Amino acid sequence: MERKRLFDSGQMVVGINGLAGMVMGQDMYKRARKALSEGQKPGRYFAPGCCHHPDYITQVPVLFEDGSYDVMRSMNVKKRSDVPLEKRLTIRGIIQKNGLAD
Repeated sequence: MERKRLFDSGQMVVGINGLAGMVMGQDMYKRARKALSEGQKPGRYFAPGCCHHPDYITQVPVLFEDGSYDVMRSMNVKKRSDVPLEKRLTIRGIIQKNGLAD
């Protein structure tokens, strides 16, 4: 049985600081933790030991357009389908450059 999620991997979101990002799947998140720096953006989930297995309901791993990642509180990111193509391509470039693709 599939667990319910508020966010799906590959979905575009915008954080409370206005940066666009993409929700990462579990495998991509594990690779991003090794390859990228944590952005420590406003609205991130920062409880010790919380973020090794995000649940996509309260904890959402997001790769941001600036090349950093964070596990965000779900109330601090908004789903957006109107993210400009340039920002989407920037995020795809980060994925390719760092070998994060599945």
